Amino acid sequence: MNKELDKKNLVHLLDHWIEHNEQHVTSFNDWISKIEEAGFKDVAEEIKAASKSMETCTMYLHKAKEKIDE
Repeated sequence: MNKELDKKNLVHLLDHWIEHNEQHVTSFNDWISKIEEAGFKDVAEEIKAASKSMETCTMYLHKAKEKIDE
């Protein structure tokens, strides 16, 4: 096993990615209504889709984290 990538470091990395994704989702969602109000409804729809995809990605990161101790 790579000494730099032990369970502790892997959990830390996954936690970082999860937190980072959650921050992006929050930011996307905060901006969606502003973008819609500015008249860019089609752009807002794409950002909504990106937000949903980011949530899906985060779900997979959580699943990966759960598998570390299996």
